[in-house]
Amino acid sequence: MATAAGTDTVAIDGCAIATVDSAGTEHSTGHVVVTGGRITAIGAGPAPPIGGARRIDGRGCLATPGFVNTHHHLYQWLTRGYAPDGTLFEWLTALYPVWAHLDADLEYVAASTGLAALALSGCTTAMDHHYVFPASGGDLLAAEIEAARRIGLRFCATRGSMNLGRSSGGLPPDEVVEDADRILSECEAAVTAYHDASFDSLLQVALAPCSPFSVTGELMRDCAQLARALGVRLHTHLAETSDEEEFCLAHFGTRPVDYVESLGWLGDDVWLAHCVHLSDGDIAKYGATGTGVAHCPSSNARLGAGIAPIPELLAAGAPVGLGVDGVASNEHGGLAEELHQALLFARARLGPQALTARQALWMATVGGARCLGRSDAIGSLEVGKLGDLALWRLDGLGHADIADPICGLVFGPPAPLELLLVGGRAVVDGAELRTADEAELAAANRAGARELAERAGLR
Repeated sequence: MATAAGTDTVAIDGCAIATVDSAGTEHSTGHVVVTGGRITAIGAGPAPPIGGARRIDGRGCLATPGFVNTHHHLYQWLTRGYAPDGTLFEWLTALYPVWAHLDADLEYVAASTGLAALALSGCTTAMDHHYVFPASGGDLLAAEIEAARRIGLRFCATRGSMNLGRSSGGLPPDEVVEDADRILSECEAAVTAYHDASFDSLLQVALAPCSPFSVTGELMRDCAQLARALGVRLHTHLAETSDEEEFCLAHFGTRPVDYVESLGWLGDDVWLAHCVHLSDGDIAKYGATGTGVAHCPSSNARLGAGIAPIPELLAAGAPVGLGVDGVASNEHGGLAEELHQALLFARARLGPQALTARQALWMATVGGARCLGRSDAIGSLEVGKLGDLALWRLDGLGHADIADPICGLVFGPPAPLELLLVGGRAVVDGAELRTADEAELAAANRAGARELAERAGLR
């Protein structure tokens, strides 16, 4: 699938630039040029004259790579505000019966809304971990893929799964689990139908059984083998809560990281969500194997799960990206806020030098690209890479007096997003979403949330 590259050259002049390249190159006043969907020039001073280019005045703005979201559950836009005071297991127990009534139409509505919110928060590449497939719900994976095409973001769709129902000792009710053979067949079909491994791909697929408490060990092992045979990546939830650790010790006689390691689930083709409860030995294993982590600070705090040891993981060399997680456990839904939260929670744990603003920006860009296996194409502003960038306005009341624009972006209030390019195409322009109508999205989502609640007998 070819990228939806912008047909015109875009030249941004006069902005501060954080390239987030390997040298940490920054320009206080510079230019970025995108032609044919790729970055063709970047540096200090004004852009060279280019006939027919759209020139954008970037004064008062900061250009960064587009953010990369490494963990999400888009369907949860229909269930924001549920179980506001529950632990993860209590929250899941309350919500599984509601999610059992999802179908493809509702998934499209929720995914469109969630992806729009991500775009408006500077995200150019999104992933979704979808693992709830009601028997009569239709093709939910296809629905969210169509929503990603509508909004215009790069997308990593993961075919999730649950096959360990409550009657067999798992957490989810039996009506939302699937047969293992069907899961493997659907996983292979999804990769065949949708996965595009090309450099400028807009759509890739990974395999993502849900968690140790909702999937059998046999399915975890089979998914790992299948993913590697198909050449795609692996993702799951891991070590999110102390309840999960107790579950693994009781059922498998081992802690979560050791358990998944025994099933072939550590490696540089794997990234794991949350990873809050890790030992020093676990952290060393992540670093040694190149296993990635999707850090979701707002969701983990909302559910009282704790905060992942991010400074320690970075010091060990593990790839770390940022994730929104489902907005039923992060009602904000934007990725830019996660840079701020990641910084604050790391410092609350370990002091003011635990994490810097530039490390937070690295996680949102390069770190996320590494988790998704796409750091050759996205995550930094460099000539030859894809033209995915965000232009943040920092000359308003909330940021104008912060001399360091990167500190302004991360420490300050949410910055207005002036422009978002995906392959040179403007998804956000003049601070407005250009690929869908926000009011229409909000109205459809309200109606969808009502419909789902009625199906679940809650209204």
